[in-house]
Amino acid sequence: MDKAEAPRVLKRFTDGYTAAYRKLDPALVDRVEGGALAEIGRADVTAQRAATPQGNPGYPALVLDDARFTIPKMAGWPKFFVADTRSNRDKNRWLVVFTREGAQAPWKASYLSLMAEDKVPRFALDKDGYAQVPGAARKSGGDAAEPAGPAVAPEAVSGAYTDYLRTGQGSAFAPGAPSLIRDERAKLVRTPTFWTEYIDTPEKAPSFPAPALSTPDGGALVFFTAHHREKRTMAKGLRPSVSDPRTKALLSGDLQHAVTFTRVSESAVLVPPKKSGPEKSGSGKGASDGGIVFLNRIESLTVAKGE
Repeated sequence: MDKAEAPRVLKRFTDGYTAAYRKLDPALVDRVEGGALAEIGRADVTAQRAATPQGNPGYPALVLDDARFTIPKMAGWPKFFVADTRSNRDKNRWLVVFTREGAQAPWKASYLSLMAEDKVPRFALDKDGYAQVPGAARKSGGDAAEPAGPAVAPEAVSGAYTDYLRTGQGSAFAPGAPSLIRDERAKLVRTPTFWTEYIDTPEKAPSFPAPALSTPDGGALVFFTAHHREKRTMAKGLRPSVSDPRTKALLSGDLQHAVTFTRVSESAVLVPPKKSGPEKSGSGKGASDGGIVFLNRIESLTVAKGE
């Protein structure tokens, strides 16, 4: 893309985001957002509209300034770039990933990650200042001495993550978010009043791409999506109840004996480089000693259904 285009794309997003939350119109979300971010946005404005049908004209405009654009040089479609910005909402840096499916499609914000400034990774750049993406150098016949690339391919991270949530085995991840989620879930698998079943679904392109930027050591910053379903079935004689206003606004069906919550998560993770030489892992996942580190994870309820 033309580097001069990036600021215009960012401005279109902030204007569209503000309009969607002022009018509380899910259709306006779809104009400027895609993927996981659009699912979250549509659910948010739908829930708020249930409480405020007339909209929220006083919603403060979103301002993203001090933008630093990281743009890969990519042949063909789809394409993406990252805007590392200062927000008027908090003290974090807001990293917005914009994706574009084709020449006739608009740029849309597909991921949002919040990070402290000192947590934003450095990226590998070429001589013209464009970012590198995993595998690009090897595909173009690059130097064999270049870093081998990330331990887990970007498109495989979502599957590795949901596999670990399901089994707890063979984790490619460093201690942190995935193990904590499993620990919290274990408390709800069976309680005196209900039991819980979990289904985690990995996602991939084209609907949920996994954009990735190479880091100087051969690893990568990867953005990915997963869906999580949680079905709570009540003990005999009990009926489920929902008290949270946002959940009520997203609820369909009849609360008789069970309720299923569907959530989407969008994450930014730092994948370490592959090991080289005789110590290379034989696990098939290529996880290095440090494992994949979560830099940010946003999970949001999008659907609730009673049975």
